Amino acid sequence: MSGIGVYDRGRLDSEGSTYVTPAVYNLVMGLVLCWGFGVNWWMVTHLDPQLVDGIGPSLFLLGYFISCMAGVCLFNFSSNAFVSFIGYNLVVVPFGVVIHMTVRQYDPALVVDAVRVTGLVTGIMMALGTLFPRFFQSIAKALLVALLAVVVVELFEVLVLGIHHNILDWVVALIFCGYVGVDWGRANNIPKTLDNAVDSAAALYMDIINLFLRILSILGKKE
Repeated sequence: MSGIGVYDRGRLDSEGSTYVTPAVYNLVMGLVLCWGFGVNWWMVTHLDPQLVDGIGPSLFLLGYFISCMAGVCLFNFSSNAFVSFIGYNLVVVPFGVVIHMTVRQYDPALVVDAVRVTGLVTGIMMALGTLFPRFFQSIAKALLVALLAVVVVELFEVLVLGIHHNILDWVVALIFCGYVGVDWGRANNIPKTLDNAVDSAAALYMDIINLFLRILSILGKKE
């Protein structure tokens, strides 16, 4: 374990790691992302809904947060690509359960539309993250504060007031649009090692899935 977050690593922090070419670095990131999306697709199409529904809310939330936090710690602080990949999967699986529970509430055609919109927006934000990395780096802290604030407001509305304002879906979607640009820009400005490729893909995966879920919610409400 390096003890240094992936995006805080410089060349000295990555000594002893296996450096790769930019093409291989981007290929590994793409393959890791495709693996996560593929696992989620398999879970959505093959998991028995009754099995998922059989998980009690309390047990699910506990398992979700433990698995995600363990996974984030592994891929964020490990300097070993294999260990980071294990951590990545600890995030992918609980996210897959959430996706499974969510998408079956919507018409399949709407889900496909949400996937298409998410892919288009992600591509645009990656391009912007490449062109303007300093701008996205400058808004990273503001995005974190905004996300934490929205989470607090959303939890208060749902748990205390029993309501949910649609505008929050738009706000969260915009925040994760920003995070795609931030994380993509960061990914291309850290040492190009196999471990950093896995770590960067894991961060982008979480951005993209959260963006997809919010876009699906927005499109569903329009329907």
